[in-house]
Amino acid sequence: MTNRKILVIDTSVLLYDMSAIHSFPGNDVILPLTVLDELDRFKDKPGLLGESARYVNRYLDGLRNVGQLHKSVKIPDSDQTIRVETKFPKSIPVGLATDIADNKIIATALALAKTNPDCCVKVITKDINLRVKCDALNLLAEDYYKDHIGLSKLSPYKGVIDYTLDDDDIDSFFSQGSIDVEDSSEKLFENQFIIGTSHSGKSLLGIYKKGAIQKIPKSEIKLNVGFEPRNKEQRFAANLLMDSNIQLVTLTGIAGSGKTFITLMSAVSGLLEGKYKRIIVTRSIQPVGRDLGYLPGDMNEKMAPWMAPITDNFRHAFKDMAYYHTMRQSGDIEIAPLAYIRGRTFNDAFVIVDEAQNASIHELKTVITRIGKGSKIVLLGDTDQIDTPYLDKISNGLSIVAQRFKKSEYSGHVHLINGQRSEIATLASSIL
Repeated sequence: MTNRKILVIDTSVLLYDMSAIHSFPGNDVILPLTVLDELDRFKDKPGLLGESARYVNRYLDGLRNVGQLHKSVKIPDSDQTIRVETKFPKSIPVGLATDIADNKIIATALALAKTNPDCCVKVITKDINLRVKCDALNLLAEDYYKDHIGLSKLSPYKGVIDYTLDDDDIDSFFSQGSIDVEDSSEKLFENQFIIGTSHSGKSLLGIYKKGAIQKIPKSEIKLNVGFEPRNKEQRFAANLLMDSNIQLVTLTGIAGSGKTFITLMSAVSGLLEGKYKRIIVTRSIQPVGRDLGYLPGDMNEKMAPWMAPITDNFRHAFKDMAYYHTMRQSGDIEIAPLAYIRGRTFNDAFVIVDEAQNASIHELKTVITRIGKGSKIVLLGDTDQIDTPYLDKISNGLSIVAQRFKKSEYSGHVHLINGQRSEIATLASSIL
């Protein structure tokens, strides 16, 4: 068997990452004709899906100047080839419906495996069910790993670390306000919070910045909208949220841990202090049954069901909705659907991306690159509650952003572990 593989690419991969079309060097990429039909259905969609479909179509159209797509076209400056498979197998395995695109992809891959016995034939797909069906039919299949290579072997980054120190170090920390640390193990990252303990029982809470463990500034913790952190993780989160030098904050945690509430209160506080001119709230829309366009009303009315967690937190903080409606009418708060955010620039804004665990890394890249001068972006989510079919705890955009930005002095991350909603809600999160 040769090292070169025949890779049958599913539509889900191309919609997830448009660059996947030319990301398999040293292999032969096969696109079943039904994949092109599926791409055509997405080309007019807003946001990343439509952009990806259009990119792949244009790329393939450009390859027509290099060679014929029904034959193997070699990608310029690469040893990868691409071929559109136009020969559809006469039969689909018994038990599979003949009019379903996934089953046509399976039939194509099985036919290729039969005609190429000395070559590894594999289906690449983000669709879990398609991978399961392939396995049941003794057909090799795997996820598209480009975005989470290196993450699967790592424990999720929590932004907080237990660290052993000498008694003298802890004494110096309290007397001088900081201590220099030589981190030969490379376990410490910029803006990472330290829970330091000594063998004798002394302890400290600090933050790691530029080679030193520093005290957490008290002025950054106090929020001016009637909120006090209830535990050390909320205290850490408040510090990151109120620090103007940290432009990107990622917060993860169980339901009811206070992620959204702390972020909103920090945003309102920053607005009142003049740090920001407006608050932008966005999120990935995962509709159940119908798309956003089918809902009645204007954009604000269409977004209302998805913004309920935001309005609930305003009601809890201010006891009514008058302040929220006043801010909406004055433009201090703006709702911006993630799919329609491309091309915009947010200056002097506090941008909140709620339910960010449902966004891919490519969607989050789109919104992060919208951030202009004087702005801050906060990504919130619970990586145990993912509604997007092709994402999981490792491959979702929120986990990837937290992991890849952990060395940057402009970013910080905290995982909130304690629920604050109610005793029964916290218990449910842990035992159900």
